[in-house]
Amino acid sequence: MPGTRKLGRDTAHRTAMLRAMVTFLLENGKIETTATRAKEVRALAEKMITIAKENNVHNQRLVNGFVTKEAVAHKLFTDIAPKYAERNGGYTRITKLGPRRGDAAEMAIIELL
Repeated sequence: MPGTRKLGRDTAHRTAMLRAMVTFLLENGKIETTATRAKEVRALAEKMITIAKENNVHNQRLVNGFVTKEAVAHKLFTDIAPKYAERNGGYTRITKLGPRRGDAAEMAIIELL
C-alpha cells in the first residue's frame, strides 16, 4: 500500500522530502535514490501526472499545492502529461543498482518513461 512507509522521519520531514524528490524527478526526468524512497516517489509522481492529464483550474491548484516549483508544475501540464494522454498509469520505471558503498542500502534509479 503506497504512502505507508515512514522512511525514518517524522511526518513533516517525510512529506517535504517526498515533495522535493517528486519535483526533482519531474524537472529532470530521472533521479538516483534508495529503492524504498523510489517506491514512495513513484506513487506520488504517477498521481501528479494523472491529475495533470486533465488541465483545469482545480487540477492546477492541486498540482501547485504539491510541486514545489511553479515552472515544474507548468512543465507538467504542457510537456509531461500530454505525452501520457493515452497511457493508463505506469509512467515511471525503477531500476535497481545494487548496494550503496557506505551503508549497503539498496540503490535504484527512478525515471520517467
